[in-house]
Amino acid sequence: MCRVKQDERERGATLCEISLSVLLFIHLITSRSLYLQTRSVVSFPHPGIYVWETASPQSPLPSPSFGPKGKKNWVLDPSGDGYYQWLLVMMVPIAYNWIFLICFLEEGLLVADPGAIAWRYVASRAFWRDVASLLPTDLLYLWLGLGCPLGVRANRLLRSPRLLEALDRAETRTARPHAFRLAKLVSCILAGIHWHGCLYFALSGHIGFGVDNWVYPNTSDPDFGRLLRQYLHSFYFSTLVLTTVGDTPEPSREEEFLFMAGGFLLAVLAFATIMGSVASVVVDMGRAEAAFLPEHDPVKAYLRERQVEPQLRRRVENWLQHLRMNCKMIREDQALRHLSPNLRAQVAAAVHVPALRKVQIFRHCERSFLEELVLRLQPQVYVPGEYVCRKGEVGREMFFVREGQLAVVAEDGVTRYALLGEGHYFGEISILSIKGNLSGNRRTANIRSLGYSDLFRLSKGDLAEVLAEFPSAKEALEAKGREILLQMGQLDTQVEAREEAQRREEQRRTQALQLRLDALQTRLARMLAGLESGALKLTLRLERLEGGRGGEGPPERP
Repeated sequence: MCRVKQDERERGATLCEISLSVLLFIHLITSRSLYLQTRSVVSFPHPGIYVWETASPQSPLPSPSFGPKGKKNWVLDPSGDGYYQWLLVMMVPIAYNWIFLICFLEEGLLVADPGAIAWRYVASRAFWRDVASLLPTDLLYLWLGLGCPLGVRANRLLRSPRLLEALDRAETRTARPHAFRLAKLVSCILAGIHWHGCLYFALSGHIGFGVDNWVYPNTSDPDFGRLLRQYLHSFYFSTLVLTTVGDTPEPSREEEFLFMAGGFLLAVLAFATIMGSVASVVVDMGRAEAAFLPEHDPVKAYLRERQVEPQLRRRVENWLQHLRMNCKMIREDQALRHLSPNLRAQVAAAVHVPALRKVQIFRHCERSFLEELVLRLQPQVYVPGEYVCRKGEVGREMFFVREGQLAVVAEDGVTRYALLGEGHYFGEISILSIKGNLSGNRRTANIRSLGYSDLFRLSKGDLAEVLAEFPSAKEALEAKGREILLQMGQLDTQVEAREEAQRREEQRRTQALQLRLDALQTRLARMLAGLESGALKLTLRLERLEGGRGGEGPPERP
């Protein structure tokens, strides 16, 4: 087993080295190709910048020149130290953004094995997206020339999901999420204006600078030849168009009319819609998340106002971030409250029954029992180092481990007695009426979460209702509880003998009372028979006496 893990680590390390070499080779080729295809340098309108233009191989390279204010325009020698040092600098983004160094969560714990991280990344969609974004499409300039459209480098946009991920993580960590969302919205608007301005400048260059009042003025004019002036003019023009302010020159060509019409449609359909509905969208998103996720802003505001210690505040923020980034729902009943009872039971069973099947006592239970159980389960998420229960506490619920790892620890919180993982359950001892339990309904152990743990909580009342309908599961839980109590020395093994002796004594007393009752009933029957016989004799004697008074009667017996 150790050998297999060692081989996986070696394969992961080798894969990392090969991938790094490929990336560096691609970068060197693309950077070198842009230099090899050029033979002359012309000055860009902005002082201090040179661009390459294609020329004949026989034309010599010009010597460095000086700008209008004496500033030296410079280029990089591909065989010099400056270019080599720049390549070293370009290695830094590859190193700090190296995807193989990003751990991932497995059962609530961070996996730091390079081999496992590498293979998981290679098997993901992000790997192929990153590979496509690193394709050396710049080599097309060798064939198409520098005058080709810049769309040959559009594959670099495949890295945009990394930017979205960074924005999402920043939104969960910032103390002012509303201000951050507003800043993100403003940034999107500025980016749209920037791209629209770039299209305007490119269209002006295609039509011709200064041919009419609509396009950008002629760049031969020193006032309009500076780079900053070109950008600000294009940005200002796009701002007027996209905000529908107007006050722009009248277009005179078909291309200009189409560009203006497209800009107005974009402003009406996109910018106006975004600006008009952003408030309602944010509110609706907050309502949707509040159905099953805790709200970040009230919790952070409460912690800030109450001046909670930074360490505890950080734990709360990590818990909130874990719920959001991993989509952990803790209010499932609120999310499904509008469904019918039958549909709600089916959805809950489809989501949670596979997890309950991993629990040993539920593995062979009928589905009706599991469907009845999932409706009463409440999801709980615990952060690393948090105690789920402590020894001596009054137990009012039991827990099922859905994901993660927990440890049964001593009072010091370090010594581990056992590990609990997926499919285990605990807490049933304190809520089950187990005969001989010396601790009563108190917790018998300290259980601590090692990583991020997802648990199901079942209250004592709900468990009693379910077990009343399924006695076989109750017997299994009680048997497991007696086994644990016996191992911990908290089970009185003589309680059954004492109960048996007490039962026999009660039975003996009951039998003795029954015998005495039978004797009393027999005596009572005899007394009743004697009473009836005496009453009959007395009645006959009275009749004879009454007959003797009325006439002669039969002679009396001596």
